[in-house]
Amino acid sequence: MLLCYYTFMILLLLAVFGLVFGSFVNALVWRLHEKRDWVNERSECTHCHHVLGPKDLIPVLSYVLLRGKCRYCHKPIQDKPYVELAVPTFFIISYLYWPMAWAAEGTFLFIFWLVFLVGFAVLTLYDARWFLLPDVIVFSLIGLAIVQVAGDAALFGAGESLSKLTQPVLAAAIISGLFLLLYVVSKGNWIGFGDVKLGIVLGLLAGGAMPALLVLLSSSLIGTVVTLPLLVQGKAGRKTELPFGPLLIAGIIITKLFGARIITWYTNLLVF
Repeated sequence: MLLCYYTFMILLLLAVFGLVFGSFVNALVWRLHEKRDWVNERSECTHCHHVLGPKDLIPVLSYVLLRGKCRYCHKPIQDKPYVELAVPTFFIISYLYWPMAWAAEGTFLFIFWLVFLVGFAVLTLYDARWFLLPDVIVFSLIGLAIVQVAGDAALFGAGESLSKLTQPVLAAAIISGLFLLLYVVSKGNWIGFGDVKLGIVLGLLAGGAMPALLVLLSSSLIGTVVTLPLLVQGKAGRKTELPFGPLLIAGIIITKLFGARIITWYTNLLVF
């Protein structure tokens, strides 16, 4: 009973924090695109630019009560609550399927992972809208990934600190290196340079060669599932531009949460 209560409270906290950060993602994406001060400025309506009050900024609930329209100009609110719901959902899923034991190292990496999820939400929304991965977010995530890798090696290395450093670097070289090759060969037509930089983050988080390959494979499979119906329906063609960042982010989420199980399943198939 005590364990159930403990789990419930953690899930509740993750849901609340996820809603708050999901709302922050919507505001941050707009401010980044409009080159506004995303630290000091208050939130405002994107149509009438009226400063929003606390009652206008309650995640999801304000949108529902206002029926999706600005309280002041009554025009449709640009930011739908999808991201506000997605972030807490992935917070909770990550907790339920976290592949590591809830000891010191597992908790340490999980806290970092929650921050990465917020950053990934920003990149996904921005790339989906404007086909661009903003450097300020990508470079911040690269720095955060370096801190995580170095911190994990220093605090929990216990004789394998060198491996904890070299394996993530190898994974980053595989993903980012492949994307750089594609970028150079195609002169930027097949893949954007933002994906090359994002590949560094994904590799450092993947943590090894096999997980890095799984990121690439799962991203490609998801891309096929998404684009194939569009091609069949004639809604997309060979020259149709699609954002690749969200597919890569989906790939790292799958790999981080389920990668060990997938790799074990696959290696068992090879044995038999």
